[in-house]
Amino acid sequence: MPLTMAQSGTSNTVCGIHGKDETRRFLESLGFVEGGLVTVISELGGNLIVNVKDTRVALSKSMANRIMVQSFFQEG
Repeated sequence: MPLTMAQSGTSNTVCGIHGKDETRRFLESLGFVEGGLVTVISELGGNLIVNVKDTRVALSKSMANRIMVQSFFQEG
């Protein structure tokens, strides 16, 4: 599911990043790598503040939609 659908306060695992190579490299430089943990801190109008690698990052809704995550406690 896209990061925009993740519930606030839950830990999620990054499963993949969609988009052009430049976009993927940018998100990877911020710490969004496959297998990494990301937690949604807050959401306002689809824009997110997330915690990734012990750093808070603000993401637009369009960028957050490119990050595919899986709930940390979800199996499979």
